[in-house]
Amino acid sequence: MRENTCCFTGHRVLPVSKEWLETKLKATVEALIERGYTRFCCGGALGFDTAAAIAVLRLKAVYPQIRLALFLPCPNQASRWSPENIRVYEAIKARADEVTTVCETYTRDCMFRRNRRLVDESSVCVCFLSSDHGGTAYTVNYARKKGLEIINLYT
Repeated sequence: MRENTCCFTGHRVLPVSKEWLETKLKATVEALIERGYTRFCCGGALGFDTAAAIAVLRLKAVYPQIRLALFLPCPNQASRWSPENIRVYEAIKARADEVTTVCETYTRDCMFRRNRRLVDESSVCVCFLSSDHGGTAYTVNYARKKGLEIINLYT
């Protein structure tokens, strides 16, 4: 399963337009589909994760063989989000092919554990990494150590 699986990781706040990001994600996911990738894993967070999940769901209309797998850190991840962000999150969850909750409750390391799980199940990591510190940087460094191909849309 790992050989045809891609994970996404990126910042919650992105310094690019929504249109630019949608175009880059669509092209990147389509290129991976052409290479045989069929399973795309997201962490369900705001920002890049949400954009990546939406891109995969839109492409399912053209490529019905692809699957969206969500790895959520805990059941109440969205509890402090705005009503609109919760609506989008719930719509993505409803359309995902797999939804896995990594921890039963919120803990200090549930995001860390979710990110490791994303990487551990993948052979490619598509990221939006513009900073060398924080959760995204840690996840990309972990992916590099695990031998994943890294595709950074920021560069």
